[in-house]
Amino acid sequence: METEPPKMLASVLATMVIMATATATAVALVPDTTVLARQARALLVWKTSLDDHSQHTLQSWENMSTPCSWRGITCTGQLRRPVISGISLRGMRLRGALGPLDFSALATLTRLDLSHNHLGGSIPAGIDILRDLRALLLQGNQIRGFIPLGLANLTKLRSLMLHENQVSGEIPRQIGNMSNLDTLTLSVNHLVGHIPFEIGHLKHLVTLDFSDNSLSGSIPSNIGGLTKLATLYLDANQLFGRVPRELGHLVNLKDLGLSRNKLTGSIPNNWRNLTKLNALYFGQNQLSGQIPQNLGYQVNLEVLDLCENTFSGSIPINLFNLTKLTILYLWGNRLSGQIPRELGRLLNLEELELNTNTLSGSIPITIGNLTKLNRLHLFQNQLSGQIPRALGYMMNLQELALYENTLSGHIPRNLCNLTKLTLLRLWGNRFSGHIPRELGYLVNLDVLDLSSNTLSGSIPVTIGNLTKLNILRLPQNQLSGQIPRELGYLVNLEELDLNINTLSGSIPNNLGSLIKLTTLRLAQNQLSGSIPQGIGKLMSLVQLQLAFNNLSGSLPSGLCAGGRLQNFTVTDNNLVGPLPSSLLSCTSLVRVRLDRNNLEGDITKMGAHPNLVYIDISSNKLFGKLSHRWGECYNLTVLRASKNNIAGVIPSSIGKLSWLGILDFSSNKLEGQVPPEIGNMRMLFSLSLFGNLLQGNMPEEIGSLNNLEYLDLSSNNLTGKIPGSIRHCLKLHFLKLSHNHLNGTIPIELGMLVNLQDLLDLSENSIDGAIPSQLGALTMLEALNLSHNALNGSIPPSFQSMNSLLYMDMSYNQLEGSVPHTRLLEEAPIKWFKHNKKLCGVVTGLPPCDLPRSSEQGKTSGAIVLSVIAAIASLVFFTALVTWRCKKKKTKTETTDELQQTKMFAIWNFDGEDVYKKIVDATDNFSNAHCIGSGGNGSVYRVQLSTGELFAVKKLHRVEDDEQFNREVHALMHIRHRNIAKLFGYCSATQGRFLVYEYMDRGSLSKSLEDTETAVELDWPRRLNIVWDVTHALSYMHHNCFAPIVHRDIKSNNVLLDLEFKACISDFGLAKILDVDASNCTSLAGTKGYLAPELAYTTRVTEKCDVYSFGILVLELFMGHHPGDFLSSVDNNNKSTSIEKLLDTRLPLPEAEVASKIFQVVAIAVQCIEPDPSHRPTMQQVTKVLSTAERPANNLDYLHTSIAIPACWS
Repeated sequence: METEPPKMLASVLATMVIMATATATAVALVPDTTVLARQARALLVWKTSLDDHSQHTLQSWENMSTPCSWRGITCTGQLRRPVISGISLRGMRLRGALGPLDFSALATLTRLDLSHNHLGGSIPAGIDILRDLRALLLQGNQIRGFIPLGLANLTKLRSLMLHENQVSGEIPRQIGNMSNLDTLTLSVNHLVGHIPFEIGHLKHLVTLDFSDNSLSGSIPSNIGGLTKLATLYLDANQLFGRVPRELGHLVNLKDLGLSRNKLTGSIPNNWRNLTKLNALYFGQNQLSGQIPQNLGYQVNLEVLDLCENTFSGSIPINLFNLTKLTILYLWGNRLSGQIPRELGRLLNLEELELNTNTLSGSIPITIGNLTKLNRLHLFQNQLSGQIPRALGYMMNLQELALYENTLSGHIPRNLCNLTKLTLLRLWGNRFSGHIPRELGYLVNLDVLDLSSNTLSGSIPVTIGNLTKLNILRLPQNQLSGQIPRELGYLVNLEELDLNINTLSGSIPNNLGSLIKLTTLRLAQNQLSGSIPQGIGKLMSLVQLQLAFNNLSGSLPSGLCAGGRLQNFTVTDNNLVGPLPSSLLSCTSLVRVRLDRNNLEGDITKMGAHPNLVYIDISSNKLFGKLSHRWGECYNLTVLRASKNNIAGVIPSSIGKLSWLGILDFSSNKLEGQVPPEIGNMRMLFSLSLFGNLLQGNMPEEIGSLNNLEYLDLSSNNLTGKIPGSIRHCLKLHFLKLSHNHLNGTIPIELGMLVNLQDLLDLSENSIDGAIPSQLGALTMLEALNLSHNALNGSIPPSFQSMNSLLYMDMSYNQLEGSVPHTRLLEEAPIKWFKHNKKLCGVVTGLPPCDLPRSSEQGKTSGAIVLSVIAAIASLVFFTALVTWRCKKKKTKTETTDELQQTKMFAIWNFDGEDVYKKIVDATDNFSNAHCIGSGGNGSVYRVQLSTGELFAVKKLHRVEDDEQFNREVHALMHIRHRNIAKLFGYCSATQGRFLVYEYMDRGSLSKSLEDTETAVELDWPRRLNIVWDVTHALSYMHHNCFAPIVHRDIKSNNVLLDLEFKACISDFGLAKILDVDASNCTSLAGTKGYLAPELAYTTRVTEKCDVYSFGILVLELFMGHHPGDFLSSVDNNNKSTSIEKLLDTRLPLPEAEVASKIFQVVAIAVQCIEPDPSHRPTMQQVTKVLSTAERPANNLDYLHTSIAIPACWS
């Protein structure tokens, strides 16, 4: 027992030693509970606010260890009193926010780097307590909210990097207090407002980056005082104004980025001292003027980007002193002149882009020196000549794009040396000859585009070696022979376009094995045989165009099995058999053309196509019924199913197609009634249901179609009356209701359809009663057929006002009385009037009318007397003309008596003698003060009579030119059209000759285009309407007159505009009425720049001469100036350009829908200027194309869609 106390004592002492050791260890771990421990707790609390992945990443952060050993933590201070001075957690994919972090516990921080994580929320206001902070790096997160004003209190901060976040609001002016900053990056955020002027106070700044925000205003000039700046990036904002000259003081600047703003003016010329510049980015602004010569002194420059501005002039020669350049972007400007041969000095150049300018001349051979070049873009210029063989030595070249120039000759065979080439685009030039078989050695090619040239011969089989090829485009050439089956080896091919060649033979079966193919275009060739079944199994196929060939057999059974097919056209082949079930149920279809084949089968299941915009299945042998599901094709604009064997009724659901513009079910076996729901289709402008078995009444609802221009319900079994509601269809220019069983009277409301022009046909019905006099208001109508009815009474005298009538048939009725006295009816054939009750009059074959004995007799006698007087006057006129030709020119006299004795004058609806004197007086005997225009053959005067009437009087320059005068009078006597200047009268006298026209307030189109103010008034819709007006007028002249009239001088100066911008063709001094049995040869006449090229070698005049002039006029209208300079660059081949580059820059770019219409108009205008007149459309075809234009596809960028411009001989 005596030994126990010592044992117990030893045990106690041991315990005390252990505790003391533990305490000492604890003190060593957290020596200062008031600072470090608090900092540890703050960080641990923040850790718990992060997501699980982040907490796992920070697993070293735990209570049992010192924070100085934690991941990303740096401590400073004495060994026993350390504090946290740095947090660096860059790129650890932390997810959370800064809000839960207690910055008040971290006041000792000098560096905080949380960059490139997934931190959100805003920057806490409490961060301003970090007064010792030197670096705050929060870039590459998802931080939102404003920049807190308290950041300005961190005056020791040297680096503030907040770029690549979602920070918004303005840059605080107080940031100018952070005078020690050397790095300030706020790029890629949502900042707005101006760049604070106070930024100029940060004299230590080396790097300043505000790029990719929405900053506006001008660049503060005092940034030029930050002389330590090495990097200044202000790209991709909305900055405007000029580039400050003060930037020329930044002698230490290495990188300057101002691209993608709205900066204007020129580049300052005082930058000669910026010799340290390494990169200069000025692209995508609105800078103008010439590229300054002093840029050639920045000898350390490696990157020069001036793209997409409006720089003009030539490329400065001393730019090629910058021998360190690796990147040179000058594309998208207005640079002209040749590419300097000194370009060959830039031996370090890797990327050269000079495209989309107006550079001309040849490609310099010295370009072959640039052996490091991997990208060469020279497309969309006016370069000519051949591709230099030297290009074949640029072994590192990966992209070669020379398209849309006027390059010619053969494609060099030594391009095969460019084995690294991935892109070769040479389309839209004048290359001829064969496609070199050596191109098959370019095994790394992704894109090969040689379209729109004049390449001939066969497609080389070696192209089958290009197994990496994604895109192969060879359309619009003269390629012949068969499609090589080796193309089936191109396993990565996504697009194959061989449209518009003369390829023959069958389509290779193995094209069906190209499983990545999305686009296959083989249209407009001479292909025969059947469509390979494998093509129907291409699951990725989006476009399949096989139209205008000689293909036979049936459609592949699996078409659209992949559910992606959008564009499918097989128009004009010899295909037979049924439509595949996969096609009938294809929901992805957007545009379908199956017309003009011999397809047969049941279409009852067709109609489940919610994306369909355009479909034409006409001229086949299809049968079945129309499904109600057609009403679910809500995007449909054109539905054509004519000339088939479709039966059943028209489904009422068709009324749901609110975008439909053209509906054609003609020549089928449809029965039942015209559904009244058709009145809901407010966009409908063409409705053709003729040649069916339709019954019942015409629906009243048809009057709701206020955009309807064309209505043909003829050859059906319709009954009842013509609804009076049709008066609301005010745009109708064609109305045909013949061969039905309509009864009742002709509604007087038809007289309200004042735009009826092409036809009004009510023949072969059971219509009775009198012809309403209101029809006389249809002054534009050219053809009227009321035959084979039960009409009675007389032909209304109001028909004398129908000056445009060219054809009228009143036969097989019960009409009586006198035929109205008009030039047309007096010369009309008897067949127009036969089989009536008792018609009489001056028509050959009709009996003369008896003279009544009442007061009417006096009126009739008066009319006869007037007719005789008119006949005598005409005889005197032409006799005087002959006499005048034979006599020598008399001496001029100024007396009124002599004028009255020698003049031959006719004015319709006026007292000629009196009006002649008034015109001479009103113009002060044709004083220059009243002259409003002068041309090659006459001057035009504005004449206002005392009665208020306004006229335009054209006085011919040469009195002896009676042939031209007579031609103009004769031409205008034969035509009456709303878009042809109305001739009121004429005068022929020894003192001069003049014609009296309707006065057009706005004058000529040429004048309106020349003046910027009036040109802006001519917005895009008005210009489109002008095209329509001129189209209608020329179509009328060429196709609807008794003999075709060729104007021969269509130009902007001969198109007149009224106050409402309606256009009228004028000046028929060169017009020629064609004789179909004569040669129509004549002397050269017209205006240079509008003359058809064939007139250079032939004197034969045809309507196609006017068509050519019309095409030039349309281009002038949309370009805002004559297209001569543009077309002169297109000498022997096609040149493609985007619509945007053609448009008048004085107007804002059009919206998508208007842009699509402009595209369609320009596309047809381009066809009109084809050098070969046989390739030009007729004006009738032009009218048809423009009137049946489809609704635009929403996903197509028409402004940037290319269009091929044919070569024009000028």
